[in-house]
Amino acid sequence: MKREEPSPVVRQFHEKMLRLVTASFYKELVNYGVNSAEVLSVAGHLLDNVMQNAGSGNQGPEFQEGRSFINTIRDEWGTEKRLSLDAVTIVPMHPYFIPQVASWLEAPAIRQSFYPGYPGTKEELADYLQGPTRKYFAIYFEQQLAGMIGAENIDVESSKLEMRKLVGDPRMHGKGIGKRATFLFLYYVFVLRKFHKVYVHSMDANIRNLNLNARFGFELEGVFIQDVAIQKQRLDVVRMALVRPVWLGLFTKPASPDLFGEASQASEPNA
Repeated sequence: MKREEPSPVVRQFHEKMLRLVTASFYKELVNYGVNSAEVLSVAGHLLDNVMQNAGSGNQGPEFQEGRSFINTIRDEWGTEKRLSLDAVTIVPMHPYFIPQVASWLEAPAIRQSFYPGYPGTKEELADYLQGPTRKYFAIYFEQQLAGMIGAENIDVESSKLEMRKLVGDPRMHGKGIGKRATFLFLYYVFVLRKFHKVYVHSMDANIRNLNLNARFGFELEGVFIQDVAIQKQRLDVVRMALVRPVWLGLFTKPASPDLFGEASQASEPNA
């Protein structure tokens, strides 16, 4: 069967993504002390990998893992307001989580990774996270608080929202917590709330963030050139977005009519 060619718009998005990833990859190589001649050598190694993997499909292990996630989610939202996947659980944000979140945000590297930034005091942060156009969750790993994930700029009329995430405890990094928390959050948004669109903003072209978002089906929407100033350095802001039909198509089965129902719950901002 002949493979359908992508549309010009899709090709343009992919080209932008490639340029962003290439620029970020080059910066990282330079930061590691790789010189110009060695960059060319890296390019050669990349071509070798392309030849070795020629013909492989574009839905690799990450998509297969996502499909397994959807079958192992423990949905206790109706009774306990809790969603779990393996050892990761998300529950609605409660005021007693705020001091720990505030302490994580004191680290300059974490605080400066969000734009706009979060309020500086515990009292202001508590009001902010529980605002009417926001819905935040605490992330637990093996019954320990590990971070937070949530929705900003909830637009019920357009059925869209912005996603933000933080795994604040450095001891929890590298355990797949952010990936599982993201999947649980998208399940909440697309399956339980039936919103149409989720979007994210990333400062500069961080390969790790772009790759993780792409694994969940996010597509590049645009780049805000030199949109943010941090410590006298101008950074680009990348916006990626994911729509419900794409996520459901990647990670659920068409035989699940309840998952494909109409957006009947999108009008409940505090659900």
